[in-house]
Amino acid sequence: MTRTNFENLRIYRLSELLADEIWKIASGWKPFAKDTLGKQMVRAADSIGANIAEGSGRGSSQDNRRFIRMARGSLCETQHWLRRAFNRKLLTGRQVEKLKPLIDELSPKVNSYLHAVSDTVESERERLFRRTKDQSPKTKDQKPKARLNAATS
Repeated sequence: MTRTNFENLRIYRLSELLADEIWKIASGWKPFAKDTLGKQMVRAADSIGANIAEGSGRGSSQDNRRFIRMARGSLCETQHWLRRAFNRKLLTGRQVEKLKPLIDELSPKVNSYLHAVSDTVESERERLFRRTKDQSPKTKDQKPKARLNAATS
């Protein structure tokens, strides 16, 4: 099976690794912890990659940018739930050691990806502006067409 564009992104692959690790951890918790904190944490982690994938599949860079911001929000939410899990003694030191490097690498990469897509949006705007400017009158001496006004008739 060939990879789609989003599957080639390092941030997407990192988000999958993070979500899969969180799934493994939360699936081993007792029912109360799993039903309250675990499900929220898994949903937030899964949403990171889902938003990256959906944004890359949209037709415009502006839509992509919006979904990258949602992915960044989901990453922050995931961090929140991980903090709650740690404070409630649901995470072991070994689990934290496994998750921390993934988050530490993913966070700046999501921001870098957002900036790269934002630069693309700006470049598209500049191209459109130049194209519109090139189609405007070439001389400054050209007078605008007179407007007809009902009061002057």
